Amino acid sequence: MRTRTIILVFVVLLIGAAGGAMLAPPAADAVSREIIEIQQTVNQILQNQQNLQTDFDTKMASMQTLVQQSLDSSNHLNQTMGALQKTLQDASANTGANTNSIAQQVQGVSDNMQDLQARIQKLQQQLSDMQSTMQQINARVSANPAPSNAPADTNPGVSQTQNPDGSAAAAPTYPAAQANPPSAAASQPAPSSLQPISGETLYSNAVRDMTSGHYTLSHQEFSDYLKHFPEGPFAANAQFYLGEIAYAQSHYDTAISAYDRVILNYPRSSKVAPSMLEKGRALIQTHKTASAAREFRELIRRFPGTNEARKAEEALRSISPRG
Repeated sequence: MRTRTIILVFVVLLIGAAGGAMLAPPAADAVSREIIEIQQTVNQILQNQQNLQTDFDTKMASMQTLVQQSLDSSNHLNQTMGALQKTLQDASANTGANTNSIAQQVQGVSDNMQDLQARIQKLQQQLSDMQSTMQQINARVSANPAPSNAPADTNPGVSQTQNPDGSAAAAPTYPAAQANPPSAAASQPAPSSLQPISGETLYSNAVRDMTSGHYTLSHQEFSDYLKHFPEGPFAANAQFYLGEIAYAQSHYDTAISAYDRVILNYPRSSKVAPSMLEKGRALIQTHKTASAAREFRELIRRFPGTNEARKAEEALRSISPRG
C-alpha cells in the first residue's frame, strides 16, 4: 500500500511537472530573441528616420542654396537695372543739358549776328549821310562856276565906253547884276541829312556805350529803344541790359525790377534764365536770401542742366541753409 501510494505520488508529481512545464512562461532564450527582433526593428525604424532626416536636410540645404542664388541673381539684376536707369537718367540729363547749351549758344550767335547786322546798318546809314553831304557840296560847287581867263571888270555894274577924243566915258549906270545867280539845283531845298535812326542802330549804340562804361548814356539809349521799339527783336535784351546797368551801379532794387520785366514780358526769350540768375544775386545783395533761394530753385526747375542752373546750384550752396 505504501508502495502504491509512493508510486501514485510520483505520478502526480510527474503530471504536475508536465502541466507546470506546459503552463510555465517561455524560456529566456525565446524572450531574448523577441527582444532582439524588436530592437532590430526599432533600430531599423530609427535608421530609416535618420536617413529621411538626412535626405530632408540635404534637400533643404539645396533649396536654401537655390533660394540664395535666386536672391543674389535678383539683387544683381536690381543693381544692374539701377545702374542702367542711372545711366539713362545721366544720358537724358546730359542730352537735355547739351540741347539747352546748344540752344543758348545758337541764341548767343543769333544775338551776335543781330548786333553785327545793326553795326552794318549803322555803317550804311553813315555812308548814306556822307553821300547826301557830298551831293549838297557838289550842288553848291556847280552853282559857283570858276572865273574865266578874261580880265574881269572892275565894276561889273558900269559899262565903259570911249569919248570921241579917245578918253574913257562912263556909260549910264544900271543896277548891278547879282554876281552869282542861283542855279536851278541851288534854288531847290537841299535834302536833309537828318534821318530817323533805326532800332538796330540805336541798340548797337547802346551796347557799345554800355561796354565802354558809359552807363548813363547807354541807359538812355536802351530806354529809347524800348520806348520806340517795344516789340523789336532786341526788346528783351535791352530790358535785360537795363538790369545789368543798374546792378553794376549797385542799384539792386532797380535791377530786380528790370529783371522781373524780362521774366514777365518776354517769357520765351533766351534772357529769362540769365534774368532769374541775376535777380537771385541781386536779392542776396539786398539780404533777401530766402527769396533768392526760391528764385534759384525755380531757375533750376525751369531750366535744368543749363549753365545758369549750375550757377544757381552753386549759389544755393553758398548761402545760409536758412535761405
